[in-house]
Amino acid sequence: MGQETMGKKEKEKKKQKNRRDKEEKREERKLNNNKGKGLDAMMAYVDDDGNISATPPDPKKKKIINHETIQIGATKREPVDPADLIRTGVVTFFNEAKGYGFITDLKSQDSVFVHVNQLTEAIKEKDRVTFEVEMGPKGASAVSVKKETKVVAPPAPAPAKEVINTPE
Repeated sequence: MGQETMGKKEKEKKKQKNRRDKEEKREERKLNNNKGKGLDAMMAYVDDDGNISATPPDPKKKKIINHETIQIGATKREPVDPADLIRTGVVTFFNEAKGYGFITDLKSQDSVFVHVNQLTEAIKEKDRVTFEVEMGPKGASAVSVKKETKVVAPPAPAPAKEVINTPE
């Protein structure tokens, strides 16, 4: 009856080892206990480079920031003059079958997407157009696209001929 199998001996050894490990962990926790220590011992600081350190910052290097100058959120935009919204450009590509193309803005040289639904009249490649830019979910797109009408200036009046009266 008093015989122990090999499995029982191994289980007992594991139990004893677990008890010793648990006791060692308990002793370690007692040594590293922070209870009773002051706030300064538990403080951590961030240095100028963003690294966490145990030393407090130098009070001589303290920066004073006016809280009124701190801006939270996006900057407020100034009202835009409607005349600045109208741009001119050249159609660099237009696929009539698929109904889209691109316009190169003459001022900024940006390529702006245009869809056939935003056209007021039919356009083709190399046409000069006027348009407005709207920001869509995929970027800038042209709206209210019109062919630029060539303003033909009236011909300059011919200089008046001097008429010299000569006696006959």
